[in-house]
Amino acid sequence: MKYYIIAGEASGDLHGANLMKALHHEDPNTTIRYWGGDLMSKNGGTLVKHYKDLAFMGFVEVLLNLKTIFKNISFCKNDIVQFNPDVIIFIDYPGFNMRIAKWAKKKGIKTHYYISPQIWAWKESRIKAIKRDVDQMYVILPFEKPFYEDKHQFPVHFVGHPLIDEISIRNQVDEALFKKENGLDQRPIIAILPGSRKQEISKMLEVMLSIVDDFSAYQFVIAGAPSQDKLFYTSMIKTPNVHLLLNKTYDLLSISYAALVTSGTATLETALFKVPQVVCYKGNQISYEIAKRIIKLKYISLVNLILDREVVTELIQSEFNKKRVSQELTKILDEHHRSNLFSNYYDLEDRLGGIGASEKTAKIIIEELKK
Repeated sequence: MKYYIIAGEASGDLHGANLMKALHHEDPNTTIRYWGGDLMSKNGGTLVKHYKDLAFMGFVEVLLNLKTIFKNISFCKNDIVQFNPDVIIFIDYPGFNMRIAKWAKKKGIKTHYYISPQIWAWKESRIKAIKRDVDQMYVILPFEKPFYEDKHQFPVHFVGHPLIDEISIRNQVDEALFKKENGLDQRPIIAILPGSRKQEISKMLEVMLSIVDDFSAYQFVIAGAPSQDKLFYTSMIKTPNVHLLLNKTYDLLSISYAALVTSGTATLETALFKVPQVVCYKGNQISYEIAKRIIKLKYISLVNLILDREVVTELIQSEFNKKRVSQELTKILDEHHRSNLFSNYYDLEDRLGGIGASEKTAKIIIEELKK
């Protein structure tokens, strides 16, 4: 069968890559055309557009790039028509994907959505469009199934979280060897995860690095995103106690003692690696003021959202400053605080549904297409 997959962000690239593997395994005659990134490119198929050319975050940034966004939507529709797929699989990225889904439904093309848009956080009114335009929805967070089925009477498939698979299959890292090969000394590592988009990293990294000299017993290592150049990061590093590793985030987390993490999927990844963390976020002030008025959540990190309690500290906007980062990092270096965090992390993992998310999703997609 022919699959057209649209992933518009780094996390979508990771989940899309695992889904592609599973589709190839379940369907030997799989042909895939996709929007994604380097991880998806390793699984065959044809890359149409890279996500680094698509990612605009924040209300203001989207407005400034509307011309490019609409041009991409038009291009995508034409590309789908030429490919003539059996199904389109959307991975998150709702601003773009929901527009394509509406168009595709009218064209009679099957629409499957893997990893739900976060309509439980904002734009809950999108449920009308989802009911109308999406044939099958696959959710990965435990609270999403009752949200859709009990509150909105829209049946969905809870398949578990694909990050559990990705992390469980990784080989154990030899800490001493890893440090030696990457020019690190033997001090414990504090990982810095400043995000994947340029504008996000620019806002986050300066404050994250401001506390480095106050923690000389540790070495700080930036987890560089694969979509960014080395020079972009090194231009912001002002002290020798900071190292940069590109495209080695999971290996780094597996041996880290603590982490400063930009809100997003990385907060969940860090928790699954059992690394104590401080969650940080600072966006465009206008975008933040708009978001604050329309987003209905108590928390911004997936860890706290899934557990429905404050397990990891969230430093947002004005709270994200040198003094507060230093205070909260000091807390998670304390053994008593760490043991409480670990206990909560194991609870989190239990709630995420076990391994096999990609395989479950691929099997259901194929079963539905055969009906």
